[in-house]
Amino acid sequence: MTAFQPIAADRISRWDRSVDVLIIGYGIAGACAALEAHRAGAEVLVVERASGGGGASALSSGIFYLGGGTAVQQACGYEDDAEEMYKFLMASTQAPDAQLVRRYCDDNVEHFNWLEAQGVPFERTSFKGKAVFLNTTECLFSTGSEKVWPFREVAKPAPRGHKVAGQGENAGAVGMAAILQRCTDEGVPALYDAQATGLVVDASGRVVGVQAKQLGTTLHLQARRGVILATGGFNMNKTMLAEHAPRMLGNAEPLGIPYNDGAGITMGHAAGADTQAMGGVIATASFYPPAQLIKGILVNRRGERFVAEDAYHGRTADFIIEQPGHTAYLIVDADIFAYPEITSAGHTLVDGWETVAEMEAGLNMPAGALQRTIADYNRHAVHGEDPLLHKHPDWVKPLDKGPYAAFDVSFNKSVYLFLTLGGLKTTARTEVLRADGTIIPGLYAVGACASSIPQDGKGYASGLSLGPGSYFGRVAGRQAAAANATA
Repeated sequence: MTAFQPIAADRISRWDRSVDVLIIGYGIAGACAALEAHRAGAEVLVVERASGGGGASALSSGIFYLGGGTAVQQACGYEDDAEEMYKFLMASTQAPDAQLVRRYCDDNVEHFNWLEAQGVPFERTSFKGKAVFLNTTECLFSTGSEKVWPFREVAKPAPRGHKVAGQGENAGAVGMAAILQRCTDEGVPALYDAQATGLVVDASGRVVGVQAKQLGTTLHLQARRGVILATGGFNMNKTMLAEHAPRMLGNAEPLGIPYNDGAGITMGHAAGADTQAMGGVIATASFYPPAQLIKGILVNRRGERFVAEDAYHGRTADFIIEQPGHTAYLIVDADIFAYPEITSAGHTLVDGWETVAEMEAGLNMPAGALQRTIADYNRHAVHGEDPLLHKHPDWVKPLDKGPYAAFDVSFNKSVYLFLTLGGLKTTARTEVLRADGTIIPGLYAVGACASSIPQDGKGYASGLSLGPGSYFGRVAGRQAAAANATA
């Protein structure tokens, strides 16, 4: 990380513009930060590389991970509270900052109400099946591993995926449009087609502004109270991926916009910021829907099971990546055979066989390995049990109705989409930290350029980008607006 070096404040003879709070990036985190800082009385300016707001948030499926007893959960008959949500997230995500997770969970109901108050639409409806995204406007569904062992024994499961009332893979545009409209209505100013190229730092180490380029012109923008980085992840930056997540190169497709190049992370790091979970990614190529395929088993090329098939698809993907040769097969019998509905994942049908022994030979597995795996699985499955990996009884059935089939779901043969999870290390108040644990005054980070709650795909749940991104964006806006102003 050598680009985007900080600029010494004493080298700047004149500020082109001076405001209280500068927000770099206009996705969900930046927009929420701008609204809250503006409402707190701060003079705000958003600096955005694109010609308009939205960022990767507008291309998302529009799922916010929210719980604790939201109005939607209550209307749909689900009990939840902040403590159960906290216990689940701490157990599943391995989040290193309990205070950050606690703050998010404790404020979740208020945050849901705030999102609705901005015009983000959420129906009082739920989807009870297993899906990656919804092609309907239904709101509430399970988007994580809440019912997966061992997490279901740590915390009471509840569905927490709140999808905005849009349809399909890009429903996030509906929610993002509402937030941006509120910014417009309240007169939040933005500078478009402008790329931040470095943080301006004074002699005391405080961040006091940003250098940016707009249409070939270099600008120096002063931030009297604080700079909020909300620039997104780095999954479009091959150099950063090669350094931190090389397994993604050549094997997976980045999901986002061209500007997800890690610029904010690089700027912050160059100014002394620490980073966290830089190798963490959420990769996915879900083999469901249809949900009946979850009743199959996943095996590696040695014929061994390695993950409970009812796990969240990002958790499953992480386990698949760890297998020998990144290879995995979904094994089904005639009772549950169906083709995966997400055809873009490219999971191919290898073949069908009359017997398990023939399938084992057809997949070039060690003699007897797959036969033993299925025999052991079936012996317990007739009682609805899975003592090896503890798949939920809802998804357990013997695989004993030939013919049998195998789908290739290997990481290096399917089309896996991914997001990066690593970023700048912050406090629960979104202040950016140095490696020695001290705070860089005047600098805040939110959204995908900050390492927040999930550390890797095994602990991710859909909505843990938009949910914490929007919430901690609000936190940063208030924190920066309340900071002491520099001269």
